[in-house]
Parts: sequence; C-alpha cells; structure tokens
Amino acid sequence: MNEHIPLPGKLGDPSLNLETDPRTDPRIVAAFGRLGLSGDGAMPENLPIPKEMIPAALCEMESMQTAMLNAVGTTVPVPADIAYRTHLIQGAQGNDITLHIHSPAKLEGQVPGVIHLHGGGMAILKAADKFNIHLRSHIAALGVVVIGVEFRNSAGSLGCHPFPAGLNDCSAGLHWVYDNKEQLNISNIVLAGESGGGNLALATCLKAKEEGVVEKIDGVYAMCPYIFRSGDTAPDTLVSKRENLGYFLDESLMAAIAYMYDPLTENSLNPLCWPYFVDDEQLVGLPPHVVSVNELDPLRDEGLSYYRKLIRAKVPATSRTVNATTHAADLMFPADLPEAFNATLQDLVCFAKSLQKS
Repeated sequence: MNEHIPLPGKLGDPSLNLETDPRTDPRIVAAFGRLGLSGDGAMPENLPIPKEMIPAALCEMESMQTAMLNAVGTTVPVPADIAYRTHLIQGAQGNDITLHIHSPAKLEGQVPGVIHLHGGGMAILKAADKFNIHLRSHIAALGVVVIGVEFRNSAGSLGCHPFPAGLNDCSAGLHWVYDNKEQLNISNIVLAGESGGGNLALATCLKAKEEGVVEKIDGVYAMCPYIFRSGDTAPDTLVSKRENLGYFLDESLMAAIAYMYDPLTENSLNPLCWPYFVDDEQLVGLPPHVVSVNELDPLRDEGLSYYRKLIRAKVPATSRTVNATTHAADLMFPADLPEAFNATLQDLVCFAKSLQKS
C-alpha cells in the first residue's frame, strides 16, 4: 500500500512555521530564539508599509539586521594572518566607492580574486559592516584575495540611490580590480554575492557582456540570489514562494525593498535590474556559474530557474542546495552551522581556484 507523502512546507500544511516545519535545522530555530526572533517574517510589523514610510522603515530594518548579523555572524574568530586595507576609487557618476581588500598575509604567487557583493536586497547593509568584514576575511583565509565593493544602496544609510546606481558601482569595482590584477597578485576574477549581492553579481556579468568586456570575468558564484521583483505576481514555477512563505523573509517587506530599488517599476522586466527575466540568448557565452540556494528560502526557485536558463544556454554551470536552511543561513550562522558555513566557503573558493589561470 502506498503511503501518502505530504507536500513540503506550507504547500502541505499552511499552518506550519519555521519552528514546526520538520525540515528545519533546529540549530537555526535556537539561533533565532537567542535573538528574540521566531524566524518567521522576522522583521518590522505593520506591513504592508505605506510608500511614504518605506525609507524610514528600511532604515529601522537596516539597524535591526546589522545588529542581528553582528551578533550571530562574527562569533567565530577571524584568522589572524589576513591583511586588510581599504582603497578609494571613483564611480561612473564621479562618486566615491570604497573597496575593502582582504588577502592572505603571505602570498606566494598569484591567487584567484573574489569580488564580494554583500546582501541586503540592493537596499540596505554595508560592505563596512563587521559581519561582512568577518565573512570576507574567512573567505580570504582559504587562499584567495577578496575585494568587497561599497556600492550605493537604494535605501538605508547609504541610500537613496535606485537602480542602476549600485550596479554601476559594482561594475566600476570590477574594472578597477581587472586593471590592477598584477598589483593585487590575482590571476583570475570571480564575482560572488548573496541575496541582493547575488542579484548584483549576476547583473554585473550581464552588464559586462552588454558592454563587450565579459572576458574580464572568469566566473560567477551567486548565493540565494534575489532576482525576481517582490510584490509582483510570481509564476507557478516559483513554488518556493508559497512553500516557504514567511520563513525569515516577509514578502511585504521584500516588496518595500523592491520599491526602493525600482520605484517607478520602469525596469520590472529589465534583466540588469531583475536577472530572473534574462532571455536564454542573453546568457550565451557567459563564463562558468555556480548558483547556491537554501532549501527553506522563499527565493530558492528563482535561483534555480536562473541555473536552468544557464544550462539551456550551454553556459558551464552547477547548482547546489543547502538543505534544512533558511535564506543565507549557511553564511549568517558560522558558529551554529559550522559544517554548512565551511562547505559554502570551501565550494566558493574551490570554484575560484578551478578557474585559475597559469
């Protein structure tokens, strides 16, 4: 007799939450609990947010998320043998862009360079945040040079600069790193980012192809990329938006973030703004990609959709799913989920080294 197997998450039981979903790693529930959070929709209440109140609400959101990430994401000590400095460059609009450069203190020969674009929905958080400094240092400790780009946000303390300001800054960072490969002691360049940074990593590569300079990029590693505009009606193929509804990410809050990034919705189908909408043909000829997603993430299936487009376009690409985890949990909780944290960082660095040029 065949046993009935229920659909996963809220598809099978709408009453489930992150704590009661049997797929959830209990260490994530405990970590949220220590912060006084349930992990369900985790952030400000009184949603949806009236448009005139969105900037203030996202400033509050930025403060809360910065405190949360610093509390849980910096508990594992940074390796001592990492050299860290900053360098100021100019963006296309004459704006200052700070680059955060981390490298092994003793470099022997050239190593891969990873351009890291931080998360925050292209709207909030900073490359200069303690969490991101720690994260980049842990990546560098595995034998690569990591450059974090302080791109302009569409909200928060570095806003308000809607699309394409942040993307232009990431592109400027790419060009500077490429032009300075020799002095940075790097042999090849990989774009990497999580969440909104995953969007920007993919979009920077698409922009480079449009500009005829895609050869500057040797690979892209996108983690839990946020590439479908929240608030818009999602296609049936994005099952995870219903399956994992409200798990850490609140859809109304994400819609507020999307509004700040593209307030007039003039770019709602522009793949440089929302890479989900890229045509297969636009992907032809891109460098190798990895798309890493989280099983319990509402954004999971938009990342996997992008991966499938890459495969159809014959781009060398792989995907990986970090099971039992919420959005970016493998990066946010290094002490609570050390196996997942180390596996993701190791995979990123092994990918970068596999593309290393002699």
